[in-house]
Amino acid sequence: MAEPSAPAAVPPELSPSTNTSPRFSPDEVTVIFVLGGPGSGKGTQSENLVRDYGFMHLSAGDLLRVEQVREGSEYGDLIRNHIREGTIVPMEVTVVLLSNAMSNTLVNGTANTSPARFLIDGFPRKLDQAIFFEETVCPSRMTLFLNCPEDVMLARLLKRGETSGRDDDNIESIRKRFRVFEKTSMPVVHMYEKEGKVVRVEATGTKEDVYARIREGIEGKSITPI
Repeated sequence: MAEPSAPAAVPPELSPSTNTSPRFSPDEVTVIFVLGGPGSGKGTQSENLVRDYGFMHLSAGDLLRVEQVREGSEYGDLIRNHIREGTIVPMEVTVVLLSNAMSNTLVNGTANTSPARFLIDGFPRKLDQAIFFEETVCPSRMTLFLNCPEDVMLARLLKRGETSGRDDDNIESIRKRFRVFEKTSMPVVHMYEKEGKVVRVEATGTKEDVYARIREGIEGKSITPI
């Protein structure tokens, strides 16, 4: 039986040691990270913010899925290799895809606001990702953190699992995802809280209740509707 192939190396041009100047200034772009445990409502509330505040919604997972099948992609083989081996795609690749998506929006003139507003959903998942993004792409304006009790998130995900067809919408997988989020993503929230850059919203009650709290929180940080 052949030995599994090693994940492809990160292209040298993406090394943190050779790319440490932010690509964009806060005068050009406003970046808000959206974090919360599985089932906290990130996707639903992101749609609301796009509609009412003119954000461009970027999902790191969606960008990776598209890039791995894009003809001529310089990162496609690397992404497929990591997915095949069950390893994490290097953060440098994820960040450059986010950065390029932002650049395309500016170049194409498709932003709805000036400066252009970007809502980055489910990223950064770890401290090193947060630091690398801010060093190479742009300092974030704030992090919207949807704080939700695990029993509420569990009930939502099990309900979704009845129709989603997702393999990970089962109790065992969900509980593992909760532990991963607590271990890897909460340090990101805590770091930004120390910097005064977190809007913490209780993500319980109706979707409308949660969105009302979000609006109050971000407008308190001078993000106004379009």
